[in-house]
Amino acid sequence: MHIVSGHRLARPVSDKPPGALPSWPLTGLLAGYPLWWIMGVGELSWTLFGFVMLLFLARTRVHVPRGFALIILFLTWAALSVIGIDSAGRLLGFVFRYGQLLGAMVAFVYIYNARANLSNLRIYGLFTIFWIWVVAGGYAGMMFPTAVIQTPLSYVLPQGLMANDLVSQMAIRRLSQFQEDAWIYVDPRPSAPFLYTNNWGNAYSLLLPIAVMYATMVRSRLRRALVITIIPLSFIPAFLTLNRGMFLGLGIVLGCFLIRMALVGNVRALVGASLLSALAGASLMFLPVMERLDSRVDESGTNEGRVGVYSETIRRAVESPLFGYGGPQAVESSASILPPAGTHGQVWMVLFSHGFIGLALFLGVLAWMTLRSLSWQGTEGAVATGILVAGIVESFYYGTLGAGLFITMVIGALAFRSTQEGHRFPPREEATS
Repeated sequence: MHIVSGHRLARPVSDKPPGALPSWPLTGLLAGYPLWWIMGVGELSWTLFGFVMLLFLARTRVHVPRGFALIILFLTWAALSVIGIDSAGRLLGFVFRYGQLLGAMVAFVYIYNARANLSNLRIYGLFTIFWIWVVAGGYAGMMFPTAVIQTPLSYVLPQGLMANDLVSQMAIRRLSQFQEDAWIYVDPRPSAPFLYTNNWGNAYSLLLPIAVMYATMVRSRLRRALVITIIPLSFIPAFLTLNRGMFLGLGIVLGCFLIRMALVGNVRALVGASLLSALAGASLMFLPVMERLDSRVDESGTNEGRVGVYSETIRRAVESPLFGYGGPQAVESSASILPPAGTHGQVWMVLFSHGFIGLALFLGVLAWMTLRSLSWQGTEGAVATGILVAGIVESFYYGTLGAGLFITMVIGALAFRSTQEGHRFPPREEATS
């Protein structure tokens, strides 16, 4: 692998060099995700396909944008945080989380270099397929809230690993977050094809804008009609997740898009976004969202729990400010029922796991991509800015490892490769997705 940093490529994108990076790793990951999920390795697939991408990158000349050192520094600092690990179980968790981080960062480099076989539109199409799987999982969680799926992974793992909560949830799948025997009844909240409803909401809020954009760009009438039909249908499982953070994320994407379109006077885009927002608002009238949301806020106590976790995380991070603890840890009070410190948000996980410098580097990477997206003109750039800003905000209350961070890094890579001099891209009519 030979790495070149800068704004220009040795050859234009329209020339497909021998050994050009193939599209199948991204296609296999996103289009094939239901298969990885049902096998029990869905959460590992972001790492596994990242490793495949790394193997292809190792065989070619790799270009990176200026400022890429931020990613290298973050990954290096995060790796050094392993010194805070104090048990074999926590080491397993560290390797799992670091693998997902590395997979997302490798995807950034891969997409940045894979211009020949992965046009912007093709990537939007693959993300739209993945969004359809997310919507389908949401409907499955609504219809079969108590279903349990014994994956092939559960039959091959030793019992020692199955005793780990995370591993057990990966190997024995559930379609929703729902406890029939809970002290307080809470309506089922769809989660498939992820472990938690918050993962579903995080992915949906970042993917829906991509799907809408894809529908406006794709030439195939059949594909456009399919996506346009699914968009309003997707509101049903989305609303019934009762995911407040998802609503906020979608509002951020919409707000960023409207501001950028208003600044350039794109009336057509403004009208289209307003109509879609009105459709979503009208859907609320036919779904029991507000009643269930009020009930959840009153009964779940999630706000108080989050504040307690955040307070514990900050307090203990101050005690180990350089490299953190390598990963989340149980709260120090044995009488507390709070979740582990360093959870309930990627920002807090990075702070607790990798220290204040690690957090500064992580946020620096996200800000670096967001600032670049401001130079990306047109509706694509406006959507990218919204997604990246939402990604930053959501990282304060969502664990984004896996789909969320992967989507953010790919959109960031598109922002760089679409705005740098010397790059030529096939016009929309030439795209095949």
